[in-house]
Amino acid sequence: MMRRFQTGIALCAIAFCSVAATPAPEDEDTNAVTPAGVPHRTPAKRKHRATIKRSAPQAPEPTPTIPGAVPSTSASSVIVINAQSGEVLYEKNPDQLRPPASTEKLLTALVVAESGDLEREVTVESIDTMAEPVKLNIKPGERYRRIDLLHALLVKSPNDVARCLARDNAGSIVAFAERMNQRARELGATNSHFVNPNGLPVPGQYSTARDLSIIARAAYANPTIRSIVCLPRLVFRFANGHTRELENTNRLLRQLPYCNGMKTGYTEAAGKCLIASGTRPGKDVIVVVLGDTSGRVWKDAGALLAWGLWTSAG
Repeated sequence: MMRRFQTGIALCAIAFCSVAATPAPEDEDTNAVTPAGVPHRTPAKRKHRATIKRSAPQAPEPTPTIPGAVPSTSASSVIVINAQSGEVLYEKNPDQLRPPASTEKLLTALVVAESGDLEREVTVESIDTMAEPVKLNIKPGERYRRIDLLHALLVKSPNDVARCLARDNAGSIVAFAERMNQRARELGATNSHFVNPNGLPVPGQYSTARDLSIIARAAYANPTIRSIVCLPRLVFRFANGHTRELENTNRLLRQLPYCNGMKTGYTEAAGKCLIASGTRPGKDVIVVVLGDTSGRVWKDAGALLAWGLWTSAG
């Protein structure tokens, strides 16, 4: 079992993003409660956009001591892959059909990012705000750049932002779901079906750990997505000038210096879910953990990530 690291701010060990920040209270992506908090007013007059708090980088922590055996996990379904080659390093029930929760927002982000024109402004519509329970509380009539909404989506996982990006991209949630399914099939993720862009429970929506690892690998190769998922936090500027600091729901970014993304998820039906990526010189690994518990998901994913980076033969 890997020894526990002192909780700190994870460094993004990739050229796309070298960001460090001071510790803050932990937060999680959950579709079970609505986050409290009102955006703070600031006197800044510049145009709204997502910005990143930066500080001097910290030195990397030492390599962990990892046992040779694959760490045991309590998750229902698990897979570990080499992010560069796609080789499967370890799997446990990888083809079990499961609700993906917010981990599917990686596919939402991939479809949006690959569509391009990310500097274009989006006007929020009333239908975009009809999403509970996790919301950023964007308002009808407000205008935001696509890239800023994409930042918020991948860092804080708000469902209203997912709906806004989907409707802007394809004209409707139904049409966007068709694009999600088409892109998934193109990638080889053929045992999945998506109905909405945010992962909220709905009949007929499912995926597998294997499929999500395929999607995550494509997202990892996308420079835009990879530069966002590694951010410990960012400051989102609302159209009315208010700002709100958004802390990444991926707790491993603050615990493990070699973790550099990717996406959390939770519903009662899905359990605790996490797609985590990590890197060290010469090796990149992606871990998918589905159907875990609150007490184990971070430990399980962290142990598998370290095992994949330092011990596996792949």
